[in-house]
Amino acid sequence: MFDKRFALPFTALLLAFLTTTHAHGTHDQAPIPADADWATRHMAEEHHISSFDAGTFFTLHDYDSTGAWSPTDIQRTYGLKDESAKNVPESKKAEVVAEVLRIFDADRSGTVSYAEYVLGVTQKGLKLPDFGLGPGHHGDDEYEYEIHHFEKYHDENTKEEDLTHPEDVAHFRKHDREEEERERLEERERRGCGGGEYSGQV
Repeated sequence: MFDKRFALPFTALLLAFLTTTHAHGTHDQAPIPADADWATRHMAEEHHISSFDAGTFFTLHDYDSTGAWSPTDIQRTYGLKDESAKNVPESKKAEVVAEVLRIFDADRSGTVSYAEYVLGVTQKGLKLPDFGLGPGHHGDDEYEYEIHHFEKYHDENTKEEDLTHPEDVAHFRKHDREEEERERLEERERRGCGGGEYSGQV
């Protein structure tokens, strides 16, 4: 059953967001060398990390902690599971997976293991290709909004009335829709539990 304690009003969501952002401080994007490869640009733009090794990169993108990148992990790393990639053709998504597997999947298992990736990068000089699809957005909505918009144009002194950019409006409108949906769900469950629709008989 839906728990009303998790239904936060818009103002509470905004306050929580601003507080979290303030706690994070300012995450200036790490400078990116002109000749940086895709993984380096991805880490700088998406994670604000400028110094990392192959093992760190692999583990950060092993989303289900299995020790291997599945085709889904590969697509997610390249941002192909993000809403911003909705117009990327399925054939292009398949091409990305096939090429990464061709480069790193030494035993042709259909996945890239930790060892395959780390040894490939450190001993064979292999690199993740740049498919021209951008930096690879793969955080949740809050993370993506904070790192790509809020930190660029706002700060901890931002007030609710200052959040007027189209990105701000769209972000918090989505919160409003989710809140309305939670309220509808709660009302349906209240009617269902109190209206005798379920008798408990089998």
